[in-house]
Amino acid sequence: METNVKLKQIIEVLDQLAEDTSVPRNIRRGATDAKDRLLNQSDALDVRTASAIFILDELANDPNIPLHGRTLIWNIISQLETVG
Repeated sequence: METNVKLKQIIEVLDQLAEDTSVPRNIRRGATDAKDRLLNQSDALDVRTASAIFILDELANDPNIPLHGRTLIWNIISQLETVG
């Protein structure tokens, strides 16, 4: 049960990042991709979280991402590591 609550919170933050117009479009698209991976019920939870972490790690290393976006992504990754 607690895992579902954490996932719901993570998805809400990914939605915020995806709608943040101060963040480049490719970062917003990546946040949406990570959210879609987490919501894909056909894969096991550990596979979904690992896929999302991989996508977010790529985004965090993008040189065009603003500092607040990078910090947000690092926070999301930390939360995902406790879920998977």
